[in-house]
Amino acid sequence: MRNIRFLGLSACLLSTSSFALEQGEYRLNGFGTAGITHLGGEDSRRAYGVTGQTNDSWRGDQLSKLGGQIQYGITDTVGVTLQVTVKPQQDNWKANLEWAYLSWQTTDRLMLRAGRLRNPVYMYSETLDVGFTYPWLRLPDEVYSQVQLSNYEGADALYTMPISVGSVTFQVAAGQAVNRDIFGLGKLYDIDYKKIFATNISLATNSFGTLRVGYTEADIDSVYNSVVTTSSGDRSDVNFGKLSKQKGKFTSVGYQYDNGTWLTSNELTRRVIEADGNVASKAFYLMGGRRYGNFLAHVTYAQLDEDNGRQGSWTYGLNYNITPTIIVKGEYKRVDTSGKYNGVFVESAQENYDHAVNAATNGVSGVPSRNYDGDIISVGVDFVF
Repeated sequence: MRNIRFLGLSACLLSTSSFALEQGEYRLNGFGTAGITHLGGEDSRRAYGVTGQTNDSWRGDQLSKLGGQIQYGITDTVGVTLQVTVKPQQDNWKANLEWAYLSWQTTDRLMLRAGRLRNPVYMYSETLDVGFTYPWLRLPDEVYSQVQLSNYEGADALYTMPISVGSVTFQVAAGQAVNRDIFGLGKLYDIDYKKIFATNISLATNSFGTLRVGYTEADIDSVYNSVVTTSSGDRSDVNFGKLSKQKGKFTSVGYQYDNGTWLTSNELTRRVIEADGNVASKAFYLMGGRRYGNFLAHVTYAQLDEDNGRQGSWTYGLNYNITPTIIVKGEYKRVDTSGKYNGVFVESAQENYDHAVNAATNGVSGVPSRNYDGDIISVGVDFVF
């Protein structure tokens, strides 16, 4: 139980649920992950992951990161929070200002914040970079690859109300995120998210876990262009898609439970972009685990459905708490796709073009789409200090 209480403390210190500090007080915390990952199997030479950093080499830049957070009490009710991370973006390491906001604890129940804040789309959005707060080394790709935006500039309000079985927290947020990067077709593109609106409600019970329901929407602007060899043999700059103030909508339902021995974490999501010609993307994961002393064994099934394609995976993990602040984690993940769908495997712009030509010519030219599979091994350490 000692480790469980510390986990709750670390989540509190590194999330919006932190209590206001008194005037002149400060709190400094650090966190990080040192890990390596490897893709094996038939498609091991192909890149995998939200930024394509998992392949047939043992690489540390998919998982590794280092971060720090400082909170300072300007008054007894007004404070400032800064959170900085250093982590890879494709093949280069990059420093990121994840949080930079002022908070005002207006009452015991209501907090108002303004500045750069986390985009609250997922159940683990607030502690996205703090691997210590979740059981996996890599969050389930099927769900957490769908929205690549991690923060925005704007404001939010959090209202927490105690009830007989625990507490209920309401959050409402609004803002924008412009000149951000999104990974697709093997490279980074510019993307703008405007008129962001998000709301969620969390029911945290004393004995039955936490249930969270969230909704986020934004107007999206982006253009996907890349130079490819066309069917005529010429090199040409081809447009693969354009989003112009198209409304993107993301809905999620999550549930967590941990009694110190048994735990479970589950999330169901739905993403739709209006007028892009595609049906809604649906994804979920189901995780169950059990502790044996300082060991945690867990298994996860995850699934992503887009159009007629599906990616499914099984993840088997074993964690060991060296100390209350350091966890060693090991995972094996088996990934398969069906419906001639690439899933979270990375296809280049050229491959995407060749597949489109094949479909348009009924197989006369181009290259037919195919399925992919792989075995991903990840080993690493999560820590807080």
